[in-house]
Amino acid sequence: MKNILIYLVSWLGMTLIAIFNGTIREKTYGRTLRALAAHQLSTITMLILLGFYIWVLTGFFPIESSGQAFLIGCLWCSMTIAFEFGFGHFFMGHSWDKLFHDYRIFKGRIWSLVVVLTAVAPYIFYRMRIHFLN
Repeated sequence: MKNILIYLVSWLGMTLIAIFNGTIREKTYGRTLRALAAHQLSTITMLILLGFYIWVLTGFFPIESSGQAFLIGCLWCSMTIAFEFGFGHFFMGHSWDKLFHDYRIFKGRIWSLVVVLTAVAPYIFYRMRIHFLN
């Protein structure tokens, strides 16, 4: 159970990475690229940063089982979606349509890949560590 609490708290690190990633986009390439291209590049950099963060995290705090990895992924995914929609709507005042806009994958909006990564990375990295590093 201690591991689960560590991983719940570590989700806050993901929000800091997201804020950092968004700030870099807005202050640099987001000013020169079209909005869709900036969104896509930002999503790719977010995937890389999150992947690295989660890899390091699973090294310091090894996941104990596939069930625990699945639970961590479900918790992270739920927290990410709840934060994105709750904060975005109730604190930032964004409409629901605007919030769902980033999930329109057939229109080139690939943000949902970040949500998928938060769900599956704990399990993938758990499996990688037990198969390749042991």
